[in-house]
Formats: sequence, structure tokens, C-alpha cells
Amino acid sequence: MRKVFRSLVVALLCSASSADAAGIQLFYHGPNLAGAIWYPCEAKPKDVELGDLGVGVDYGLIGVKDCPVTGAKLPLVIVSHGYVGWFGGHHDTAAALADAGFVVAAINHPGDNAKDSSKKDDLSSFVLRPTDMVRLLDFMLQDWKDRAVVDPSKIGLFGFSKGGYTGLALIGAAPDFGRYARGCTDASKFCEQLRSGDIPALAQDARIRAAVIADPIPGFFTQSNLAAIRIPLQFWRAEVGIGIIDPEGTARVARALPGKPEVHSVRASHFAFLAPCSPQLRAALPRICTDKPAEFDRSAFHREFNESVARFFHEQLAEGN
Repeated sequence: MRKVFRSLVVALLCSASSADAAGIQLFYHGPNLAGAIWYPCEAKPKDVELGDLGVGVDYGLIGVKDCPVTGAKLPLVIVSHGYVGWFGGHHDTAAALADAGFVVAAINHPGDNAKDSSKKDDLSSFVLRPTDMVRLLDFMLQDWKDRAVVDPSKIGLFGFSKGGYTGLALIGAAPDFGRYARGCTDASKFCEQLRSGDIPALAQDARIRAAVIADPIPGFFTQSNLAAIRIPLQFWRAEVGIGIIDPEGTARVARALPGKPEVHSVRASHFAFLAPCSPQLRAALPRICTDKPAEFDRSAFHREFNESVARFFHEQLAEGN
């Protein structure tokens, strides 16, 4: 069966010729919910103008703005970005999923994004991120103007870095803040809050049926809290440390995951999971565009990465599952 789904995904991705592109809608829904939705569309691609949702740098988003949605009973994948990231940070993966028959929705986490980082190091950011994703899922299923095309029984999640933390918490692994606090030896505001705060239970969402987690913050997770996860997982980790996410920590998390997760280790550094950089982005933000080792080819990797992510979600969110 896996070979059948793999062949299907390859065919779908390859059939997205240069004449077709993912549709994309930009949205605001209340003061704390803004982002983009990718979906199947049949039209000629072009650069997408982001207006006041742009981040001042050309990320190279390509698609068809406000194209009519093609298809029905489509699976949905919601996306949680990393620390001070934004909804477009994984735009190539979102577009590839849309070309393969998915609806994909991503938001800017309030106070922890490229346009507003006021809460990026605050405990509230860690506590409220899962709630942001519940709010996004509610919007997609209840208020999005094209909600009728989504099959509510086929929901997936993609999370990277701090978004990987968000995803693990949302699907059942209640973060162990006490464990993290014990390793917190500095006088930062976050450490102070961990030591003194009465931390509430984080939001979880049983509507999510499968998840792809890439290079999450590992310090909050143990074999004990990860054991609560009951859905299929595809787990990606970077093997090359650059002082952001500890590769030994993600290896420990990978070993502790319950069931039979699909685990991938990549001989590259943390930012390899972000979309390949446009020339303008590389010049403006070399830190997130520079991979280690230097010979690592992010574009080539993403062709395999996007195919694997799409294949996994097709397997787990297919008819009969």
C-alpha cells in the first residue's frame, strides 16, 4: 500500500506543471489570527503580493491569489512556524501539498513572528501557541468562506522548531516545564517565569489525525509525556548543530516517541527545513539561508522532503483511515 501512495504522490507532484500552481488566500480573522491558505488550483503561477502581511523581504512566494478552489472533501494541514518565523516560512512545502490535493493553512503566532516579536521569549508564547492552532483549525472548519471543501475527519499538522514544540504539545505531549526549568541556569525573563509561574495546562486538539514534526525544541519532552501521543508521526531532525536546537536532544526525543514513527535524520543544520531562499532573502537574512555543511543543497533536499511529507499525509489521511 505504501508503494501505491508513493506513486500517487509522485504523480500528483509531477503533474503540477509550470502552467499550474497552488491557489493562495490571505486572511485576517480577528486581531490575533492572520496568515495564508494554500489549496489546489488550475491557473498560471505568478508572484504573490502580500500587502501588509509581507515581511519586507522577498521570500519568493509563487501561486495564484484568490483562485477558485479545485476539489472536494480535501484533507487539511495546519502549519506552526518556528521562533520569530512567519506563515510563509514553509511556502514551498505548503504549495507542494496543495498541488498534491491538500488545503494548507498557516498563521503568524501573535507576539512571536517576523513582524511582531514582542512576546518571543515570554512564557506566554509557549503557553498560547497551541491555542493559536486550535483557533486556526476552528476558523478553517467553521468560518473560512471555502470551508465546505475540507473533510473535517482528515486533519494533519506540520510544525517546525518552536512550531514542532507547539505540534507535540497540541497532539498530547504536555510539556514538562519543570524539567526545562531545572536546566535553566541564567537570569532571563523566561527562566524567571518558569521558576515562579503557575503554568496552566496547554490546549490539545483531538481533531488532528497525523503530524509531521521537524527539529522541535526538545527540552520539554520525555518518554513519559510523549507516550500520550496516539496519532501517526513523521519526525525530522537535523544532525548538524549550530547552537539553536540540540541534535542530541532531538535524537533523544526520536528514540522516545511511542509506536512506530517514521524518523528521518538529515545531515544538515536546523534551517534546512525552511523553504529554499530567494537571492533577495539570502542577501537580507544570510543566517537562515546558510546551511551546514556548506555543500548541502537545500533545493534538492526540499524536493525529497516535500515529496515525503505529502506521501506521509496521503497515507495517514487517505480514504478509510
